[in-house]
Amino acid sequence: QVQLVESGGGLVQAGGSLRLSCAASGRTLSRYFMGWFRQAPGKEREFVTYINWSGGSTYYADSVKGRFTISRDNARNTVYLQMKSLKPEDTAVYYCAAGSTVVAGTTRTLEVDYWGQGTQVTVSS
Repeated sequence: QVQLVESGGGLVQAGGSLRLSCAASGRTLSRYFMGWFRQAPGKEREFVTYINWSGGSTYYADSVKGRFTISRDNARNTVYLQMKSLKPEDTAVYYCAAGSTVVAGTTRTLEVDYWGQGTQVTVSS
């Protein structure tokens, strides 16, 4: 079992920044990719980014590439999402996720085994 606890969401003006944190506990994370998804009202949950916990490689959805950065702190078993140049369309509930498999289709995503509770990010114009 992996438990994921998210924090850092809130209200920010367009162009601003937020850093989300996801503290993981339970079984070792070395076997997982850690990632972030988001879901806006009335929309499907959208893949944002992942990081390979073991190797550190990352991947980003085109919508956030160049603005968001995922990172990990191995000592704290924590993954971060640094969000910069935020846009109103970034408004969503952001979910931390852990998965064992990357799916490479038309667009790459993460096959999720564990979800965090979600944290609201609201970007005002």
